[in-house]
Amino acid sequence: MEYLFFSLAAFGFIFIIMLSGWLQEKHNERKFIKLLHTDYGILPKREYTAEQYENMTHYFRRKTEGFFIDDITWNDLEMDEIFKRMNHTYSSAGEEYLYYLLRTPSSNKDELKKREAIITHFRNNPNDRVAWQLLYAKVGRTGKYSIYDYLGYLDNLGKRSNTPHFLSVIGFIAALLLITISSSIGVIALFLILANNLISYFRLKKDIEPYITCFSYIFRILDCVKTMEKLKIPLLDEQIDEVIKCKTAFRRFKWGSYLLMSPTRLNNGGNPLEIILDYLRMGLHLDLIKFNQMLAEVRKHGDKIDRILTIMGEIEAMIAIGAFRVKIAYCIPVFTDTKQISCTNTYHPLLTEPVKNDFQVNKSILLTGSNASGKSTFLKTMAINAILAQSINTCTAESYQTGMFNVASSMSLKDDIIAGDSYYMVEIKSMKRLIELGKNSENPVLVFVDEVLRGTNTVERIAASTQILRSLNRGNNICFAATHDIELTYLLGDEFENYHFEEKFVDDDIFFPYKILAGPATTRNAIKLLKVMGYDKELVADADKLASRFTESGKW
Repeated sequence: MEYLFFSLAAFGFIFIIMLSGWLQEKHNERKFIKLLHTDYGILPKREYTAEQYENMTHYFRRKTEGFFIDDITWNDLEMDEIFKRMNHTYSSAGEEYLYYLLRTPSSNKDELKKREAIITHFRNNPNDRVAWQLLYAKVGRTGKYSIYDYLGYLDNLGKRSNTPHFLSVIGFIAALLLITISSSIGVIALFLILANNLISYFRLKKDIEPYITCFSYIFRILDCVKTMEKLKIPLLDEQIDEVIKCKTAFRRFKWGSYLLMSPTRLNNGGNPLEIILDYLRMGLHLDLIKFNQMLAEVRKHGDKIDRILTIMGEIEAMIAIGAFRVKIAYCIPVFTDTKQISCTNTYHPLLTEPVKNDFQVNKSILLTGSNASGKSTFLKTMAINAILAQSINTCTAESYQTGMFNVASSMSLKDDIIAGDSYYMVEIKSMKRLIELGKNSENPVLVFVDEVLRGTNTVERIAASTQILRSLNRGNNICFAATHDIELTYLLGDEFENYHFEEKFVDDDIFFPYKILAGPATTRNAIKLLKVMGYDKELVADADKLASRFTESGKW
């Protein structure tokens, strides 16, 4: 009677703990759902380690086909920060696909329309959005590595056979049968077989442990697909039907997976049934057998895993884009079959108080103006919006009309000490890459250059810059180039339109309107800025006299 009472009390205690955990989980889920409703558009707080951020790029690195935003352009435009501002995702699949979108602008209008339809649906149907975001949160992130790293690392395991493990099971059974014939010999045989099995088990177990994370994430993905079937949205029927079809290939993968995927495997917390199962795992290699079988299934159906991840990632990326739009002034771009660009109230998305500009052009431009007047920011604004238009169908502007372009830049270059390249060498290599892109691209190329060949002397810089800019302007390509060399505005006056930014001095202070104006710049401010910054008055006056003398006589 006492044993019965004790057993009931123990069972009741375990039940209460399990019920408490379940209730806490449901409470946390309700709290999270409420947060998804109330904080829509508010970017979740998150710190990115260098390793984590690098992992997000791996889907893109595996899918680089055709044109993509190269590393120079990506870094010039600080696109890492743009990505982080819109990363409202909760799963690795979603954030890796969002990154991929920004690196691979599309020239397919129908594809962009499909993306817009999904973005709009989730923005207009908050209950659908929250249900799908909850689904993605349950899938979560992979942790230390990208899922594509894990899938790639599976190849490191080489060919694995279950034959030795089956032989260990046969040996165990044979030893048991031998005991019925000769107990002493049978016991010795059983002991030797178990000892061999245990030694080999722990030797092999350490090899597979890192890969269980990959299988665990695949399981969460497959469970996600099961939930997606219940959250069917007519707009996504095609995608959902495809992932369901892919999921059916993993029946053998899931069958008996508890042997390997049990959360209490080799850490049973005193559960008698799990203790027995652990001994069976170690003695008969049950989880090693299941691992090899699951590994074979993953290798066999790797393309289906990739397809499920792509579809899941694409849908969550659309939800994230909708969330990004909540807190910004934006428009949906209009695409034309011409090479024009026309926009109103366009601004840089990383600035908290940006000055907005209207702009319309159908040919290359030269941008002049004084230091710090806004030339570089304008170039980045136009380049970023060109990329956002063809990737997330969103522009930070009141209106934006454009043709389809491949975008590239050369703006924030540095000398390469490791490669032994001077600044000028880095510049001319970067310029050559832009010229080659313009020659070989199927689409018109939209190029952004900030200060052409600043790393060499004036005479050769102007001569070389003139010919480089002419090359970048060929065909249907458009080049936006900022320069301090006023000579270029004359040399290229028939081929480039001239625009400029200006500065205003008020009571020995300088003010920048940051508004783009037609025509070349007519003022310079480098020497005046020395005065504003408190340089010695005599130094400033002497510098001004030297500059005036050269302007009048052409001699120093």
